[in-house]
Amino acid sequence: MSVTGLIVVLVVLAAASVVGVLLRARNGRIVTTAGRVTPGWELAGLAPQADDRVLLLQLSSPICTPCRQTAAQLTELSGTRDGLRHVEVDIAERPEVARTLDVMRTPTTVAFARDGRELLRVSGVPRRRELLEALDSELTCAR
Repeated sequence: MSVTGLIVVLVVLAAASVVGVLLRARNGRIVTTAGRVTPGWELAGLAPQADDRVLLLQLSSPICTPCRQTAAQLTELSGTRDGLRHVEVDIAERPEVARTLDVMRTPTTVAFARDGRELLRVSGVPRRRELLEALDSELTCAR
């Protein structure tokens, strides 16, 4: 292998490593949204019940391994926190949901307030403590 070829390989490896580190850092990070109103409850096929405060709409796909971990975590979380509801949507069966919400990867979880405001998004497996902190004010208001 020539010196030029070796340099090209090293540059490509370095670039791939940087991209990998950046993508990994973004995984599970909570991104608050501007409170736009989208039909999250409707897309989930639900109307909020009397005690529902926040809907966690998880978009998954059948071949997504982290989706199973996310589903287990969000199901457990919704079972332990009053006012929190979790629904998983398979985008292979319902691609219109991903299009409506502009979701490009799975798992993605979008949180909606009772009134339809989008609160936040998480791509990848959510970090439990950060998710609860971000939703705390919505879960405790007007109780």
